[in-house]
Amino acid sequence: MKSAALFDLSNKVAIITGGANGIGKACSLMLAAHGASVVVADLNLEAADAVASHIRKDGGQALAVSCNVTKDEDLTGLVNQTLAEFGQINILVNNVGGGGAGRESPASLSVEQFARTFELNVFSNWRLAQLCAPHMENAGYGSIINMSSMSSINKSPAISAYASSKAAINHMTANLAFDYGPAGIRVNAVGPGAVRTDALASVLTPEIESTMLSHTPLKRLGEPDDIAGAVLYFAAPISNWVSGQVLFVNGGGVQTLD
Repeated sequence: MKSAALFDLSNKVAIITGGANGIGKACSLMLAAHGASVVVADLNLEAADAVASHIRKDGGQALAVSCNVTKDEDLTGLVNQTLAEFGQINILVNNVGGGGAGRESPASLSVEQFARTFELNVFSNWRLAQLCAPHMENAGYGSIINMSSMSSINKSPAISAYASSKAAINHMTANLAFDYGPAGIRVNAVGPGAVRTDALASVLTPEIESTMLSHTPLKRLGEPDDIAGAVLYFAAPISNWVSGQVLFVNGGGVQTLD
């Protein structure tokens, strides 16, 4: 296979949840730049429209879909709209997620808040994979990429719900690789370290950044494109014999808020 073909996503259709901002936006643009038709699914339809318009202006194909991943009717609607527009599904990037990183003290966190973190970060990923897998098998090409985190293996205070949900993603990814492998579907995860997004900016101080960099061999924080590059690797034919893996993208180090 020629080198260009290893990353060629022409005639592939990708769904990216949380695809309108930060890492999700970078993934939408990255996969589109390599030929994929991209469905930008986001709670913020206006922002998703802006990303889809950007892709179309650059000559690609894209569809914006409003989606709350905690609502099953939105997940089924997302799959149905994708099929209606593009006729197939090949790639799923389960990027959407959230939690109160650094703000999850067990003294104040409720059971309902803890459960919602799992609903958002884990249950939605599993359900959307379940919905997409039959269509990937029919298309003859399938890659599911879940968004984990360095928090899944780090130990820090006030992050128990988020961190444990991301650890669940790692193990879920490894197990789903066995479930979907016989159908020709690969399941992997990307685990970002500290990446310059709006979410990180809300808690990052110069002191915290300095501490993070002191434990980071490459001496910089991540950028959304750093994570999108790892997603591209898992989405593209170059990783055709890679499944059940978690790739941590962290500048070679460990970045925590404490």
